[in-house]
Amino acid sequence: MTERLVVEPDLDFIREVGILGGEDLKKCYQCATCSVVCPISPQNKPFPRKEMIAASWGLKERLVQSADPWLCHNCGDCNTRCPRQAKPGDVLAAIRARAVEEYAAPRALARAMNTPAMLPVLLLVPAVYLVVMGFLMEKIFGARFLNFSPEGAIVHAKMVSTWLVDVVMLSAAAFAVAVFARGVSRFLGDIHRNALAEGKTAKEAIDSAGFLQALLRTIPVILRHAKFNECTENRARAVSHMLVLLSFIGLFIVTSIFFVAIYVFQQHGPYSQLNPVKWLANVSGVALIVGSILLIRQRLAKPDQKSVYKDWLLLGLVLGLGVTGMGAQLTRLAGWAGVSYAVYFIHLMLVWFTFAYLPFSKLAHLVYRTVAMAYAEYAERR
Repeated sequence: MTERLVVEPDLDFIREVGILGGEDLKKCYQCATCSVVCPISPQNKPFPRKEMIAASWGLKERLVQSADPWLCHNCGDCNTRCPRQAKPGDVLAAIRARAVEEYAAPRALARAMNTPAMLPVLLLVPAVYLVVMGFLMEKIFGARFLNFSPEGAIVHAKMVSTWLVDVVMLSAAAFAVAVFARGVSRFLGDIHRNALAEGKTAKEAIDSAGFLQALLRTIPVILRHAKFNECTENRARAVSHMLVLLSFIGLFIVTSIFFVAIYVFQQHGPYSQLNPVKWLANVSGVALIVGSILLIRQRLAKPDQKSVYKDWLLLGLVLGLGVTGMGAQLTRLAGWAGVSYAVYFIHLMLVWFTFAYLPFSKLAHLVYRTVAMAYAEYAERR
């Protein structure tokens, strides 16, 4: 006797996919063109056709607990060639956004990141946090850490002390790491159970050493943007995307070096423009601005690629980080004290915004896609 299988669609999930950019899902008539034309889809249970089926049926667990939506780099090949304009790439992007929400804690914060009306509140939080922490540190240590009317030469640390900046930013980073640690642990366990159930791997348990080796093999692939370069429709996006990625890496190196210079060697800024580390900072800042502008132009030039709030929020944030960072320096060199201090404070707000909200925004793909690609390498899905 044939076994009966009862499927209960999650209608709320289907609606969420539509809100997050996958509203053309129902146009799909399962021709499998998307899986055929995708240059990076694995031969073993390729995507995105099966994801389109599962999304149509509202099978949330099968999608948000899978590595496959993260293996997609949203290059647009499937969108362009879909005969029904169902835009599978946009559906997978919506699934990824829903997965970020699923593994974030508190989940309400992830929902807020996808709600335009909440942006003023989310931006106000770092401003209030800076002021409150400055007041508390002054009460505890008896010294002034925040001064909105500094006098004399323009030194940003006169307005917001280095100690206050580091306390505020490190606490935001620690919060993000804690959220990611919990989320990645759950995500990795879920995608392994999902892979076992769907026959994508025969390994009963994840071998930590084997997974770490796979991760080390995956990182060079990400740094080279090898998967982006296999795409045809949006191959140019690889250059702008790499500019942004390398600029973040460069700025992280600069911040680490100056952190050591301040707290180990007691060498406080502003630093000379002839300092080689300052060269790296300036080059990285310019690359961040140029890369973000190119990404915005490329997205505007692709009307067949759905752009929703979460996409523009990330692009605006990246551009804002670059413009305020370079703007604070240039206005300081120009002697525009009031403007420079104001721009610097906004820059600090955006940096905190990036750190603290990282696990809840589209930028979380830096972590989840890396984990998914490493797992695919570990499970030998070619």
